[in-house]
Amino acid sequence: MSEQNKLIARRHAEEVLSQGNLGLVDEIFASDFVGHAPSGETHGPEAMKQFVSALRRAFPDLRVTVEDQIAEGDKVTIRWTSRGTHTGEFQGMPPTGKQMTMTAMTLARIANGKIVEAWTETDTLGMLQQLGAIPAPAK
Repeated sequence: MSEQNKLIARRHAEEVLSQGNLGLVDEIFASDFVGHAPSGETHGPEAMKQFVSALRRAFPDLRVTVEDQIAEGDKVTIRWTSRGTHTGEFQGMPPTGKQMTMTAMTLARIANGKIVEAWTETDTLGMLQQLGAIPAPAK
């Protein structure tokens, strides 16, 4: 079961986020899915589709690389890196044309072959510094 759960979590990163395959969302997210992230909560597959669409409009060349995965029972932890160029509005910020690399970790709970809940922590500060929205610390 752990290997199957790892595959489901990987498909979210590689096929939904990286490739923008919104058709897969209904297949791998439960109807009562809840996502917890620094930017707020996401409820249900439709909200996930809206989130991914907005993210890919802001970073159309977005690529997510799964660096590590650990699974135990009904949970999968993923350490991942996303890379993209900011060419569309992102959370109210106009496009900068700058590239960003952001690291993150997600803990997903999977039941009956679908992601039912996920907790994600991202290096949002680092990303905003790369985009020039927040000054980077002096070196």
